[in-house]
Amino acid sequence: MVKGAVSQPALLGGEPVRKRGFPGWPVWEKGDEEAWLQVLRSGKWYRGSGKAVDAFEAKFASVMGSPHCLAVANGTSALMTALHGLDVQAGDEVIVPPYTFIATVNAVLSKSALPVFVDSDARTFQMDASKIEAAVTDRTVAVIPVHIAGAAANMDRVMEVARRRKLKVLEDAAQAHLGEWRGRKLGTIGDTGTYSFQASKNLNSGEGGAVLSADSAFIERCFAYHTNSSPRKGAAVAPAQGANLRLTEFQATLLMTQMERLETQSKLRDANAAHLTKLLGEISGIIPAKLEDGCTRSAWHLYMFRYNAGEFAGLPRERFLKAMAAEGVPCSGGYTPLNKQPFLENVLQSRGYQRLFSAERLRQWRERNQCPVNDKLCTEGVWFTQTMLLGGREDMEQIAAAISKIRAHAAALAKG
Repeated sequence: MVKGAVSQPALLGGEPVRKRGFPGWPVWEKGDEEAWLQVLRSGKWYRGSGKAVDAFEAKFASVMGSPHCLAVANGTSALMTALHGLDVQAGDEVIVPPYTFIATVNAVLSKSALPVFVDSDARTFQMDASKIEAAVTDRTVAVIPVHIAGAAANMDRVMEVARRRKLKVLEDAAQAHLGEWRGRKLGTIGDTGTYSFQASKNLNSGEGGAVLSADSAFIERCFAYHTNSSPRKGAAVAPAQGANLRLTEFQATLLMTQMERLETQSKLRDANAAHLTKLLGEISGIIPAKLEDGCTRSAWHLYMFRYNAGEFAGLPRERFLKAMAAEGVPCSGGYTPLNKQPFLENVLQSRGYQRLFSAERLRQWRERNQCPVNDKLCTEGVWFTQTMLLGGREDMEQIAAAISKIRAHAAALAKG
């Protein structure tokens, strides 16, 4: 039972539900410091000079159940590297979701390819896999399911369409460390998967990324690309363009020590998310994101729910977010519609894209990329960050109490 709904909301002068913060991030211990200092004192700081990057790749591949891992500079460069390995080229089309971080689309644009948006499933916040096939054209070469918040997109449906239409599958698992689909780690089901180790992520080195694949030839193409067109010694790789996207020994060392507590932290998030979902299920107007049936484990990088203002006396979401913050429970409204970002129109009108795509195809692109479900989702979504799930059961109960309190006084808050 959710408690705490009687007292006046903090935004209207009452006492807040919480007066202490949630767990901080990142978490580091003496072992992290000692390992980092060993690299500093060695003077071997870059890939190839020491052993940390190689060691991290082997460890992460093992943890994820993947034969091969390539560590790179960040999650965006992981996407760019993987797209190169998949031979995505200028003029191609790549299917993407509209509810994701901008990096997913920027990586596609970096190849002078055209991102094609498939609408969201409001229940799960994931790409609606039932709509992928309708987005495929003669130029479609790949699909990027993004495992938003650490939960899985519907990989059964994604893979079925990809096999039938001969599409490559790049799983964007930037937020999905240790997430699973039917017992398999996310990022290991498609042709390749990419991860981010940016500062907010569940596995964190400030910046960093990784590419996973079971295909050794693919990984060797990626290796050559990420180190300025320089293949690994003995690798049979055709000469191709490249970039400098290498991870440093410092980052790899931090990732090795951070991985030692990843499983424990993940189990704590999972337990707290389950408890919070039970509590929020008692509050009308709050609809927690549903996991796809095949999602056997979420990484809970975010805890997401839909907010129904109609059940809160018409209290606008922005006012709800402010009221939550006043109660000591920070949250955000999440993503805005990526398919409607102004920079996309600038790209379509650029000289390069005008040469690659006919005016008719670009006109059709504008018509095809309407995502009405996602538009509505972006007005209803609310996020809690993964660090909030590293607290105790009492923290989850206070989150629910804050929401219940706001709902009980929603009419007064709306007037205020």
